[in-house]
Amino acid sequence: MPRVFITGLGFITSIGNDVASVTRSLCELRHGFTLYPPFQDPAVPVKVAAPVRDFAMDSTDCEDWTFPAPYTIRREVLRGMAPHGVYAWCAMQQAIGDARLSDADVSNAQTGLYAASGGSPYLMGHMLQRMHTQGVMRCSPLGIVASISGTVQFNLVAHFKIKGSSCGFASACASSSHAFGFAYDDLALGRQKRMFVVGAEDGNSDAILPFAGMRALSLQTDPNLASRPFDVARDGFVGTGGGVVLVLETEDEVARRGVTPYCEVLGWGQASDGHNVAISHPEGHGLRAAMENALRATGTAPEAVDYINAHATSTPIGDVSEARALKAVFSTPSARPAISSTKALTGHGLSLAGAMESGFCALAIRDGFMPGSAHITQLDPACEGLNIIRSTLPAQPGVVLNNVSGFGGANVSLVFQQAR
Repeated sequence: MPRVFITGLGFITSIGNDVASVTRSLCELRHGFTLYPPFQDPAVPVKVAAPVRDFAMDSTDCEDWTFPAPYTIRREVLRGMAPHGVYAWCAMQQAIGDARLSDADVSNAQTGLYAASGGSPYLMGHMLQRMHTQGVMRCSPLGIVASISGTVQFNLVAHFKIKGSSCGFASACASSSHAFGFAYDDLALGRQKRMFVVGAEDGNSDAILPFAGMRALSLQTDPNLASRPFDVARDGFVGTGGGVVLVLETEDEVARRGVTPYCEVLGWGQASDGHNVAISHPEGHGLRAAMENALRATGTAPEAVDYINAHATSTPIGDVSEARALKAVFSTPSARPAISSTKALTGHGLSLAGAMESGFCALAIRDGFMPGSAHITQLDPACEGLNIIRSTLPAQPGVVLNNVSGFGGANVSLVFQQAR
């Protein structure tokens, strides 16, 4: 089976809008949290968010949107996009440049794109309100295209002239990791030679605040305390948005183009909890099975794993569930991977999380570091015994796992290693 490598990355995130700034933030544990102006209404209990900087996307009229140079998007294209479509577009341009892809590399029958997003509740709400108050025919002709959950792949596949496989994935917070896993399968099975994997979310009030009703969001007013995975005092996650694009290619394409990859993708595993529509299994059974499936599929021993980028979102139930799964899989004294949750820096990107954190893993492998798990004051006793690192380690991990979990108990574990 063809070997698969990551050859390009693009980032629009709360901790940086390019590879260099994201890498610095990860190494220096710089978070992207702020007292978010739309949340400062006394009626809103949530105060902290992790917005994307340098983009102004608050208006329902795309004519009012602004984004940094050198990005340009034609007006007729912009009309069919949500805010996170713009983030994904900019990240796509970065990833194409980073991988040194030509137009012919991007647009051919052997290059596909898999994407994930939750759609745009912001634009969908605006469109429905307009329909109900002003009439059915007063909706934007492209309102559906811009707002439903497939908007990212609709726009990127059409406007970047993608001719290979294309699909959108909807498994909540596991979505972009599912996109990544099935993209890997297409490459390993010889169906495609190159795949773009995209995760994106609006990260605005309408995308974040509905989670307050689930009691899932942090109510902290100090941005430095709002996201603290594995800490005994954690009280929920911090919402974020953005867009991340990864370029996956087969070994033959890497050799043909003469590029140096970030890392190799060894494979993946998935499993379901079969437990609850919204809450992880308390013993982490599904995530444990996903990790075991990933290790078995890739022929990787638990002792070979050097670093794990945990899903841990800073919720009371979820972090303990993952800790128990990790203890079960890495139970021998010789299996002591370093573990951290970068959501202590970025917040939780929902369906974006898997793609974003896979990108972080690729950076860690290429640049030789393991990002610390920030903001831990007192480790939860349930996490004792795990090697949860609190500062960045200047060491190159040879084998890395990235975990995600989503609603309904959907769990995915991805495995990466140094490119050799």
